[in-house]
Parts: sequence; structure tokens; C-alpha cells
Amino acid sequence: MKIGVISDTHDRLPTFERALAMFRRLQVAAIFHAGDYVAPFAARLMAPDALSIPTYCIYGNNDGERDGLKQVLPNLVDGPLKVKLHGKTIAMHHYIDWFKPADIQDAELIISGHDHTVSIQEKDGKLLLNPGECCGWLTGQCTVAVVDLDTMKAEIIEIHP
Repeated sequence: MKIGVISDTHDRLPTFERALAMFRRLQVAAIFHAGDYVAPFAARLMAPDALSIPTYCIYGNNDGERDGLKQVLPNLVDGPLKVKLHGKTIAMHHYIDWFKPADIQDAELIISGHDHTVSIQEKDGKLLLNPGECCGWLTGQCTVAVVDLDTMKAEIIEIHP
């Protein structure tokens, strides 16, 4: 089972749309967004009526219009979020430093964003993943990730603007 992982879309619709289209083509079973949509007009791309793929969404530190975002994404929550999927426990928070040890104790996959830096690490039997920034505003690279939950391997994919 493969999942799509995205973060820090920051209202950049062209790269956000391309990333979601790629996730559809790859037939991911779910999409995890680690925050920083920024505005409801951008978050609408992941709304239940716009996307037929199950989504897991958390707020980021730049998501100021929380009420509007919540109307568009009813499943949007404050992190940390824990999900059991395909026999794996997945923990997601916008920033890796915001996790408490208990939040990730039983997680096999730990997803974060915030610093716009791609990172894939294996530590203590856990896969720590930051897909980088889908927006490309800071690094000039628009990236997302696909994780195979069977092999627990992550692949970073660049989305061209």
C-alpha cells in the first residue's frame, strides 16, 4: 500500500494541483498533508468532494484562517495526529520538534514538515519523513513523497512548477 505525503503548499495552486494529480495517477491509498495550506481557497483542492482519496490533515503554523480551513477540510485537526493504516501506526505533526516522546513511541512512520527541508531518516526502527515543500518558495524545489507501507521505504518526487 502506498500513501502520498505533502506539506507546506502555502497557497501555490499549480504545484499543489500537480502533486495531487500525481498522487491520483500513482493510485495512492491515502494522502497525508502535514500543514501550512495557508488559505481555504488552496485547501479546497483536498476537500472531500474534490478528492476521492482518503486524506489526513493537520494545521501548520501559517494556517491562520482556521475556521475557514475547517469548513473546507472537516477532518483537519491540530497535531499530533495518529493513524493506524495497513497495520502501521503513522504519527504526523507540522514540526518534528513539537512531538512529545509519547506521541511517537509506537509509530513506525513519523511525518513532519515546517522547515521546508527534505529528510528521510531511519532511527530506532522508525521512518522519519519530511517531504520538503510542495510550494517551492524557499528552496526552489517543489517536493512531495510517496511511502510504501509494505516496505517502509519513502521516495521523494519533485513536482515541476
